[in-house]
Amino acid sequence: MRVPFFLILFTLTFAVFAQDYDFGKVSKEELQENYNPLDSAASATYLYKYRRTYFNYVKNQGFQLTTEVHDRIKIYNKEGFDYATKAIWLYKSKSGREKLNSLKAYTYNLVDDKIEDVKLKKDGIFETEKSIYYDETKFTMPDIKEGSIVEYQYEITSPFYTNIDEFEFQHDIPVKKIYAEFESPEYFNFKANTKGFLNVIPRIENKRGKITFTEKVRSTSKGFNGIGNSTSTSFETSEVEYTKQVNTYSLENVPALKEEPYVNNIDNYKSSVNYELSFVHFPNSQIDYYSTTWESVVKAIYESPDFGSELDKNGYFENEIDALIGSISDPLQRTSLIFDFVKSRVKWNGYYSKYTNDGVKKAYKDQVGNVAEINLMLTSMLRYAGLRAYPVLVSTRANGVPLFPTREGYNYVVSYVKIDDTEILLDATNKYSTPNVLPYRTLNWQGRVIAEQGGSQLIDLYPKEISNNSISMMVSLDESGTIEGGYRSLKTNHNALAYRESFNEADKDDFLEKLENKYGGLEISDFKVVNAMDISKPVMETYKFVKESQADVIGGKLYFSPMFFLKSNENPFKLETREFPVDFGYPSSINYKIIINLPDGYKVESLPAPGGFMLPDNLGLFKYNISGNDKMIQLSVESEIYQSIIAPQYYDVLKTYFKQLIEKQNEQIVLTKA
Repeated sequence: MRVPFFLILFTLTFAVFAQDYDFGKVSKEELQENYNPLDSAASATYLYKYRRTYFNYVKNQGFQLTTEVHDRIKIYNKEGFDYATKAIWLYKSKSGREKLNSLKAYTYNLVDDKIEDVKLKKDGIFETEKSIYYDETKFTMPDIKEGSIVEYQYEITSPFYTNIDEFEFQHDIPVKKIYAEFESPEYFNFKANTKGFLNVIPRIENKRGKITFTEKVRSTSKGFNGIGNSTSTSFETSEVEYTKQVNTYSLENVPALKEEPYVNNIDNYKSSVNYELSFVHFPNSQIDYYSTTWESVVKAIYESPDFGSELDKNGYFENEIDALIGSISDPLQRTSLIFDFVKSRVKWNGYYSKYTNDGVKKAYKDQVGNVAEINLMLTSMLRYAGLRAYPVLVSTRANGVPLFPTREGYNYVVSYVKIDDTEILLDATNKYSTPNVLPYRTLNWQGRVIAEQGGSQLIDLYPKEISNNSISMMVSLDESGTIEGGYRSLKTNHNALAYRESFNEADKDDFLEKLENKYGGLEISDFKVVNAMDISKPVMETYKFVKESQADVIGGKLYFSPMFFLKSNENPFKLETREFPVDFGYPSSINYKIIINLPDGYKVESLPAPGGFMLPDNLGLFKYNISGNDKMIQLSVESEIYQSIIAPQYYDVLKTYFKQLIEKQNEQIVLTKA
């Protein structure tokens, strides 16, 4: 049984655990533990997490960042085997790269009451280039069993001292003990940004540090009576002392924070601290400011040669755009033509970035580019066409919500156009995207519209227009409970975009097999999709079907839900309480129109009652209407969610709403023999 979140003991103490958790000092008691006493449902537990990040001065290179990591993980069952695999991402750029050093790792098992350890060997470590920005070192621990403990230790050195990896104090499994430390010299001023629901406060101390410089000195002296010279070499050392600030965190019994349905990114709610560099001030030098405010962040991004100046380049496309829109004066039509032109001209290479890599001109020439190259190009073309167009900084759902001023908070860019009072968001990386229908990955709270010279304003990225899914079905039911009939669905906006992405990019046989399995072995024939590529129209899916056992035959009566295999069976919301917003991504509506032809010789004994209910504050509604006679039954069901985001204070009523919806969809018609 899981202990409720608010009852779990969470303590903050400053005892140093390193003495009890030296690498390799695994105890029998740890190996004999069968479950976490505070979270018996956990498949694994971090027994100990250690991290220390500090600055080192390297001759001829300056300050570098070093991060030491030591994790010890208890695995209780097979579901916890995933925690025996570790992936370490290492950032790289034109100016340098991060390096992994001193990796050692062991698996421990209790065999015949003795502790046995198995070392991770080199052939179990794999290095992969994940992108132009990241390499990955990945390993899976050997000899994993239920009850094993895995332990690893490594060091990362980085030249990128402006980018401190987030200190995470909460994970999807419990943590028994954490010791973390961040140490920075007085020359670097960092701002600590915290998030999550745990009150984590560091102990802050000032300590003395020093840098030792060693210089080789050569001296030449004349020989006796000025005849001949001799050269000698000596070494001179000097020291520079400075103050360093040390932030220390020691925590015990940190509860797990697990993924839940309709959460945009669970990492947004994990307890953590992000150290953001505000400024650098070396002796006898001017202060070099970084990201202290959103204004300074936006200004720095705009002034980057890989961002703002790319918007001013237009010579490479002028002839094509002139030919495309020369006779068109309507601004909406101009916008649409240029948007479609970019989507068809330049293919997205799959890389996210707010900065160009090779530049917009090369992307246009090669017909392939990253996110910034495509959407900055689009923005530049729209401006050239006389439209009020601006880039918009976006943090994707996987990147989290940028709660604090940080250059790393945004990893994506889209385009914004304002025509009179109409605001339009565009993303030309997705060929199925339409105006104000952005790819799902970008639907993440707010973006920042960047005006000329780096000013900015926030804009809501969630769509206002509802995405519809209208389903109609003609069904014939026989006396054995088998149904056959025809199905048709019409999808618009984000529902259509999602369908086109899954259908057009899939093997058609695999797609059809998954569809049949989705509905429990439905037999489908005459499958057809209309407007799969014509994004100006709703996408339509039609097929014929047969499915057995859709009615229970008991005592000469037939019992069945009029929604058959389309009904919902499980409430996605199971927690007693929820501290996070419910994120549906976009407002949506699903409507069912079902006509059921009844088997000969039967009559209706009872029908579900029509009904409906609403969520408060115009958040959503459900309607259920049914009518019929002994030949045919007609059903109309509507379910609508009007808001992309629903605040946690509505969680109880939302949970009740889905409970009632499922109960209503599962209510049964009863037929009896005439």
